[in-house]
This record gives sequence, C-alpha cells and structure tokens, in this order.
Amino acid sequence: MTLEWLPRDSELKNHDLWGDQYFSREPPSIIYELKPVIDPEGNTVDGLNSAWIILNNPSQYNSYTTEMVKGVIAGFHRASMDRSVVAAIFTAVGDKAFCTGGNTKEYAEYYSGKPNEYGNYMDLFNAMVDAILGCKKPTICRVNGMRVAGGQEIGMACDLAVSSDLALFGQAGPRHGSAPDGGSTDFLPWYLGIEDAMWNCISCELWSAYKMKRVGLISRVEPVLKQGKKFVRNPMVVTDRYVEDGEIVYGEFLKGEELNKAKEFMKSTPTDFELLDKAVNDMVWTYTNLMPGCLIKSIDGIRMKKKFFWDQTKLANRHWLAANMATEAFLGFHAFNNRKLTGKDVIDFVKYRRLLAEGHPFDDELIEAVLPRPKKTK
Repeated sequence: MTLEWLPRDSELKNHDLWGDQYFSREPPSIIYELKPVIDPEGNTVDGLNSAWIILNNPSQYNSYTTEMVKGVIAGFHRASMDRSVVAAIFTAVGDKAFCTGGNTKEYAEYYSGKPNEYGNYMDLFNAMVDAILGCKKPTICRVNGMRVAGGQEIGMACDLAVSSDLALFGQAGPRHGSAPDGGSTDFLPWYLGIEDAMWNCISCELWSAYKMKRVGLISRVEPVLKQGKKFVRNPMVVTDRYVEDGEIVYGEFLKGEELNKAKEFMKSTPTDFELLDKAVNDMVWTYTNLMPGCLIKSIDGIRMKKKFFWDQTKLANRHWLAANMATEAFLGFHAFNNRKLTGKDVIDFVKYRRLLAEGHPFDDELIEAVLPRPKKTK
C-alpha cells in the first residue's frame, strides 16, 4: 500500500563526514575500496558491497602514520554510513604485514620528547579504535601478515579475524619503550585465558596464527603458500600433531634444522590469498543473509563488553602514553629507529636497570649510557 499524501524526499542524504582527501594509493596512505558481495557460486551481487579499508605502507610493514590514522577513521565512518555496504574489511597491502603498529620513524623523529604532541596523536589513535568499535557494519580483520603491537590492537577492535597462516601475532611495547594500552590490555583478557593474556601482552613473543586460533584469538586460518596448484600450510609451524611428550605443540614453531629447512622452502614458494579471500567472502555472504538491523544490534551487544573496558581506561592511558614519551618511549623508539646504524634495536636493559637502582636521574647522561652506539667503521 502506498500513502500518496505522505511527502517523499527526492534524494537520499549523505551522512559521511569525511572527504576523499583522506584516501590515496600513494603510500603511506589508506586505500578505500568498494567490492561487490560474492555469492557461493562466485557471482557478484548488484547493489551490495563490502568496504575495504586498506593500510598502504608496505615498505614500513604497514605501520600507520598520523595521516593514515585519520584515513582509518574516515574509512570506517564512510563504511558505516554507506547504505550499500554489508561489512567493513580491514586489511593491508602485500603479504608481509597487516600492521606493526605506529610508525616508529615518526615516533622517534617527531613525537619522542614531545608529550603534548603525542597526547594529541593519541586522541586520534583512540578515535581510530572508537571508529572500528562504533562502525554500524560488521568488521572483519583480514590478516595478510604480521599483526604486531598497535597492529594487534586495532585488529582486535574488529569483530572477527581471518588470517594468513604465515601471520605472526604479538606485542612489542615493554621491549621498545611503551605499554600495549591502545587496546591489548583491555581486549586480550576477553579473548584468552588470563595467563595467556598476561604473557602475550608483556613477553613480546610472537605467536603463530595456528596458535592464536587454538587459544581463541582469531576465527579462521587459511594457508597462502602455493606450490603449483596445491596450497601448503606454513612449514615453520607444527600443524600435523597436537600433543608431544605431554606438551601441546600444535601451532608452535619448529626449531633447529627443521626450521631452517622450512625457511628455505618459503623463499622459493609464492603466496596466493585465494583461500583467505574466500573465507572473507563467506563471512560477508553470511552477513548478507541476515536482517541488517538485528545483525548490528547483536554485534553491538557483544562489542559492548569490549567497549566497556576500553572506555574505562582509554583517557588515562592516553595521558600516561603521552607522559612516557619523555622517558622510556624516548629511549625505545630511538633505539629501534637507529637499528641500522647500531646493529641493535633495543637499549641496554641491564645498564638501565642498574642506573635506576642507583637512583640516577633520567638525563642526557643516562640516555647516552643505555642507547646503543653506532657501529664502528674502518
């Protein structure tokens, strides 16, 4: 039945806050793409899309610059407001890394020693996580490679993750001068057992995609190495057995000569993301065949639990992370940024702890003592 007497708008309103200036294909940047929904037979569905927000900084392992953070915010807002979008896919260029966190070159050369400036940056970072958690479309992290440090945090802000089986997961903060307070200290205890969450958060160990699937962090893992027409699972990781000598070995890395052989095999074996993309398409197709209003209400009901702890701590963490740029972050980011000159990417932790134990002030003398020195040239 039509009610002819009710007024009708001739055009749909545009609710997007952001312009195209936040998107570019020239790295470092964010690429925003609409891709048609694909049905199980491989056919495209007219008028319905997934929105791909793509980190584009492959030469620096897709670490995000300040401008890229703005682009992520813009991308998730645009996806949220686009009526044709069924789901938002968060991924990156290349096969090496989804994201390794904030751009350490920018951190070291601009933000270190400038707490107020870094505080402003953290306001943008918090807005990026909020944009992912607040997107009114389901969000999928397509993990195409390493998801480490801040990359792990923004990845966990997504609703689900499907991963290349070559991907590595973990944190880097305590080793390189920060704390994983951009989401990991809030999200990891929801995903993992409390001691796994603790160790993954503080140890800076890198865990395989298979281990992360086993402990419950991600939804699906797909092989991406292709030898001829056959996909081959990550040869560096135990995937053919679960328990050995009473210990769980599934998802753990091989050691010694076995690991060296696996690395050699990988050098000559190309990657193909066909199965990973099919997994993403399958999820999007499932979403397509659900009531959109009921779907997002259900998603928001789950997100609410993650958001609760994120919202409790994000402002206090913002202030601490800003203040930390004057001390340990200054040390950590400069050590990492100068690793090609010095051959080391971390400070002398033992010397630093000894100086602190002696009550030494945090001054130029301390900085000089613990930062690695440039390698001697002949």
